[in-house]
Amino acid sequence: MAAEGDVELELETEPNGSGGGGDGHDSGAADLERVTDYAEEKEIQSSNLETAMSVIGDRRSREQKAKQEREKELAKVTIKKEDLELIMTEMEISRAAAERSLREHMGNVVEALITLTN
Repeated sequence: MAAEGDVELELETEPNGSGGGGDGHDSGAADLERVTDYAEEKEIQSSNLETAMSVIGDRRSREQKAKQEREKELAKVTIKKEDLELIMTEMEISRAAAERSLREHMGNVVEALITLTN
């Protein structure tokens, strides 16, 4: 048993004996340096950021173009003035909302009313 205690004692004295009292701080600084190096490697590079921004911009422009095309399609739908007034009075909504609902349902009053009530 004394031999095992000696081995443990030798292991405990090796780190303290080789670097003195400041060795524990150097080890912590080295660990911190490794962590910051790893974090710096994982940061987004400016080229990746520019690529991401261009993808987002392209997606927004496509969505805007699709929205404009949808608005053009809806503008082509003919609606009756009586249907528009019926929806406005029955649902107590603005002219724009009633018109939009009618156009989205291709002028079908029943479908527009059902959608507005749900």
